[in-house]
Amino acid sequence: MTVPSTPATPLETDALIVGAGPAGLFQVFELGLLGIKSHVVDTLQHPGGQCAELYPDKPIYDIPALPICGAQELVERLMQQIAPMSPVFHFGEEVAELAKRDDGRFFLRTAAGTEFLARTVVIAAGLGSFQPRRLGVEGCDAFEDRQVHYRVRSAAEFAGQRLVIFGGGDSALDWVIDLNGKAKSIVHVHRRNEFKAAPASVARMRELVAAGKMEYVEGIASAIAVDDGRLTGVTIKRTDGAAQDVAADHLLAFFGLHPKLGPIAEWGFELEKKAIKVDTAKFQTSIPGIFAIGDINTYPGKKKLILSGFHEAALAAFAIAEHLNPAKKVHLQYTTTSPIMQKRLGVTE
Repeated sequence: MTVPSTPATPLETDALIVGAGPAGLFQVFELGLLGIKSHVVDTLQHPGGQCAELYPDKPIYDIPALPICGAQELVERLMQQIAPMSPVFHFGEEVAELAKRDDGRFFLRTAAGTEFLARTVVIAAGLGSFQPRRLGVEGCDAFEDRQVHYRVRSAAEFAGQRLVIFGGGDSALDWVIDLNGKAKSIVHVHRRNEFKAAPASVARMRELVAAGKMEYVEGIASAIAVDDGRLTGVTIKRTDGAAQDVAADHLLAFFGLHPKLGPIAEWGFELEKKAIKVDTAKFQTSIPGIFAIGDINTYPGKKKLILSGFHEAALAAFAIAEHLNPAKKVHLQYTTTSPIMQKRLGVTE
């Protein structure tokens, strides 16, 4: 369920989840198993977070019991899994204000004006607010999301096209390799000979160059060519000082992100290197009643993996249940045998 307009009074909820990435979506599920309903707020217009925004077509190999799973497929599976929990989504909204009330609840307001009164809050905001680092070449902005791309939403649109791919990290090399043989041509451009990508990916790229299946140019973009309102190519200023004109239908640039906590940084959490510190028993922040899971948090031994976020969501759910009802012991139940959980899942009457 998605709320399309701003209500006149604050929406009351036991749990408000900030972030609809994989960790946030699984938090809905784990809370739902314990009978706790959720509202979910995300700045994007759709669920999935960075997973859906930055690499929807890329395969993921480390999700338990799924040997291979596309990023968008994972999001769709999670949405299917949480459907019985009936979460209420608020897409395209950023939580701008958070304050604790005297009655112990939290007041939150989005930049769009939606207000909440939440008994608990879960921060599952990934890296926080983020924007891709752009090419910085005059005129590129006019072609963004048409012929200049900082993320791949659908690999199919680049089939049979002339591509110039910029960057030296994993994203750039992954797409150089993945689109090879599908695109009409690929020119890979990086500003130096050292790469941040996995050595195996770099080695594979060099094999493709040696086989004549693509071209590699060391340099940076300096200008674009436009004809009749369409981008037709790019000029590369090579590291040897020469200028090289390259015909192109699309430019793909992967220079990383500008991760920013945004308003979250002003909410009084104990931070460490732009991440929210939590304990590893409850995944609670320095503010009782507010929890943080996924890439936004930090603790000794933290690993930024999707499966780690799933584990954190499970433990946070039990801690939230105890916070909401401190006098009631939360018993561990199993979905295979618990009639209550099976009813909440909709598999029994």
